[in-house]
Amino acid sequence: MAFTFRKKWWAILPLFLVFLGFTYWLIGLIQYRLSVMDVEEYEPISTLKVPEHLLTQAKFPFIDVHNHQFTMPIQNLDKLVKDMDELNMAVMVNLSGFRGKYLERSMENVKEHYSNRFVLFMNIDFELIDDEGWPNETLSMMEDAVKLGVKGLKVYKSLGLTDTDKDGNRIKVDDPRLDPIWAKCRELGIPVLIHTGEPAAFWLPKDKHNERWLELKQYPSRYKDPEKNPTFEAVMEEQHNIFRKHPETKFITAHLGWYGNDLARLGQLLDEMPNVYTELGAVLAELGRQPVTAREWLIQYQDRVMMGKDTYKKEEYYTYFRVLETKDEYFDYYRKRHAHWKMYGLNLPDSVLKKVYYQNALNVIPDIDRALFPIGD
Repeated sequence: MAFTFRKKWWAILPLFLVFLGFTYWLIGLIQYRLSVMDVEEYEPISTLKVPEHLLTQAKFPFIDVHNHQFTMPIQNLDKLVKDMDELNMAVMVNLSGFRGKYLERSMENVKEHYSNRFVLFMNIDFELIDDEGWPNETLSMMEDAVKLGVKGLKVYKSLGLTDTDKDGNRIKVDDPRLDPIWAKCRELGIPVLIHTGEPAAFWLPKDKHNERWLELKQYPSRYKDPEKNPTFEAVMEEQHNIFRKHPETKFITAHLGWYGNDLARLGQLLDEMPNVYTELGAVLAELGRQPVTAREWLIQYQDRVMMGKDTYKKEEYYTYFRVLETKDEYFDYYRKRHAHWKMYGLNLPDSVLKKVYYQNALNVIPDIDRALFPIGD
């Protein structure tokens, strides 16, 4: 009986050892998993000890050429202007002026309370491109808007990506049916701030190699499936085509033209097209990770770049001031989905800061109150 038991034991011993080994491996895996957090939760506090210059106000008064205030027709502007004063923001450009009654009431609110602190850009509906009244009705509306006090045209990213004509075809940015719009802006003396496309990484596979993976995880609709969308290169080339075709119209390509990660290429675009300018809205993180290259580039193209923020949040301007004005090292950007990397200050010369902060905008956007800025500039 004892012999039989020992025989059975030796028979099942290998299986028992395998079971123990598997259990040990499984426990280790669980322990490992429990110690791993999602990248969205990982917020290490740096132990680096270097000088810090935490700025809450710009060194010079500035014009934010890229902002959105969606309730301006009924908005109490007092709190916003108080914020602007504390930031040293002299003028805010509201790109979401829209059109019609909305635009009229926005302008009434501004003129009644803070006529020299806000600039409004209008917006038009490009999907009217096949209507019987196109383009004359839209051109007439633009003329009326400028008489009302509008200082520019804002073009949203829907043009070139999602806007369609009556046949359901994508309206290309360089569709010749839009040429009268760009020509009218030249005639009226107003610039076009145009957002075309999205970051090139939105077209790349959503895998561990994509540096915008977190944003695509949080906002899946931002992914541009190459099977369903025009390529990044195609859309951007359409934008550049209208710059070339309308050399007397002033264009501001939004978000560093989505070339903040390739400043040499953006420089080539500006070299080729003297009617084109750009701004920093929502792409400061691109400059803050390449301080040597970005500083040299901004000095070289100091006459072509403007201050812009995009989404309004007072505290986020502080990072702009710190990147542009200081030589601080290794500090956080304010939105991880845009930058999981650290920022470095560019320590721009005052002469360049003044151009980026307000001088370039004064030269491109008409009729901004120059009394708000240092005398002689």
